[in-house]
Amino acid sequence: MRLADLPTPALLLDRAALGRNLRMMAEAVGRHGVTLRPHLKTAKSIDVAMLAAPAFGPITVSTLAEARHFAEAGFRDQIYAVGIVPAKLDAVAALNARGADVKVITDDVETARAVAAHPGRIRALAEVDVGESRGGVAADDDALPAIAAALGPRFAGVLTHAGHSYAGRSVAEIRAIAEAERAGIVRAAERLRAAGHQVGIVSMGSSPTALHAASLEGVTEVRAGVYMFGDLMQVELHTQKMEDVAISVLASVIGRRPAQNRLLIDAGALALSKDRGTQGMAKDYGFGLLVDLAGRASFGEAIVTRAYQEHGVVECDRPLPFEALPVGAKVRVLPNHACLTAAAYDRYHVVDGAADEVVAVWPRVNAW
Repeated sequence: MRLADLPTPALLLDRAALGRNLRMMAEAVGRHGVTLRPHLKTAKSIDVAMLAAPAFGPITVSTLAEARHFAEAGFRDQIYAVGIVPAKLDAVAALNARGADVKVITDDVETARAVAAHPGRIRALAEVDVGESRGGVAADDDALPAIAAALGPRFAGVLTHAGHSYAGRSVAEIRAIAEAERAGIVRAAERLRAAGHQVGIVSMGSSPTALHAASLEGVTEVRAGVYMFGDLMQVELHTQKMEDVAISVLASVIGRRPAQNRLLIDAGALALSKDRGTQGMAKDYGFGLLVDLAGRASFGEAIVTRAYQEHGVVECDRPLPFEALPVGAKVRVLPNHACLTAAAYDRYHVVDGAADEVVAVWPRVNAW
């Protein structure tokens, strides 16, 4: 099957770029001598997991659907890295009763007590906030030792996520955030150890901080996920090159407006997402960058500037080659945010580099 044969919109995955990205992260984390626990929340694919976490290594998930899907495939060592609620504990315990080791996270003392009281085999990590101000308690908060005490023997360690690293605008800024993340989670672990708790896991991570951290001393593992695919935000954050963005959306030209130098494509908000992650960055890529079938930016800065439900409007910094882009022509769109773009699809059509042959179809697990 060729790209020209696919109905659009369709999600493409470049296997060669994926391989480069996986090697890049493995080498970046490996030089620190810590464990890489890939986050599969973006990929949601067994085929990708087999490459990212070979030999059924440890992984991170963000939904129970992912946890179940990967556990059934043999990935037992998991962290479900979204704050757990007591109503979900039965489902986690059921997975663990079948041989998995799905660990949960919490920043709430009452929830920690519910985990400790559950009859199933469940361990939990205390979530620590190192500056993102999303989930987690501060390393010096009295709630931290209270959570560990409430969990008792089910306490597995501490975990944090420097999501605010995406606000960095230079490698130096991201490196500083990475050091604050490392120092914060290590401080939390040291404080708990001083109080007599065993802290087996000291987990931090985001793709920018994992790649740019100068030191990971005191950390036992790093979690990162979007690095596998990359996107235009990662390009702007200097964590990946444009040619290493591994996913794209195949779209068809459905309208042409030569007088306005515009194209209309059949990939809109549902196919691309409405994420505007590059809006505050040096280069704003709107809702995505239009490239040719080989993945090259041969049209110039052809940007999806408007996204309706099923329509995308493309505008360019130079005259578009309308003679080469008739209605029905196939193009690709590089995403602003790989995680949200991929979420609309149930499969990847896998290509290898610039070749237009679909070499495999890899299913994804969606929903919750």
